[in-house]
Amino acid sequence: MEPKLIVAGIDVHKKMLSVVVVDEDHPQQAREQRKFATNGSDLKHLAAWLDSHGVSLVVMESTALYWRPVWLALEGQYALHLAQAQSNAAPRGRKSDYVDALRLARRFLAAELRLSFVPDGEQRTWRCVSRNKHQKRQRRIQIQNQIEALLEECQIKLSSVITDLLGVTGYRILKALAKGETDPAKLVELAAVNLKASKERLAEAVNTPMQSQYRSVLAMQLEELDLLDKQIAELSR
Repeated sequence: MEPKLIVAGIDVHKKMLSVVVVDEDHPQQAREQRKFATNGSDLKHLAAWLDSHGVSLVVMESTALYWRPVWLALEGQYALHLAQAQSNAAPRGRKSDYVDALRLARRFLAAELRLSFVPDGEQRTWRCVSRNKHQKRQRRIQIQNQIEALLEECQIKLSSVITDLLGVTGYRILKALAKGETDPAKLVELAAVNLKASKERLAEAVNTPMQSQYRSVLAMQLEELDLLDKQIAELSR
């Protein structure tokens, strides 16, 4: 005879957890219930308390990000399930922490919850790396757009002459502009040898001097760009 399945439902809040323990034969009635804080020591007490009551499976709601520390504290000790909050919605006007936790466990046993996939620890780590890399790439695009807008405001039409504003030619000229170079002839000499645009067109595009305030902003943007490129390379490595 298989042992009776004992389930804990956890109603997750930012500072507090309401926990109800039920068994599969009597899902309508709480065997035990208790509240815990969400700091590290209390989460350890939660794990020990669940173990003392024979819990083998825990179900909780995906409440904002507050479920994550609870999940990490219990991972590897119990079978964990994460329910989408909408599938455990309470009847209007009947919000109660223990009742919500009990309903969570009851609906899980009745297969009425929509569950979310939570990858294992290693996959979560790689997801974090990939997500961070993607965010930095998105930020790089934002900076490029901001630089182009800054140049347009300064009446410098560099992006109309070169295809890639942050390519070899564009980057060299941007660096020189940020350092205060105003001579179009010297700026033109920074162009790559394979640039399709003529030197005359390039000189005309950068013929307007850039005010010091704009140079300062451009220098900050390029500094952030350099940092992002370094971080993206590190994340890729």
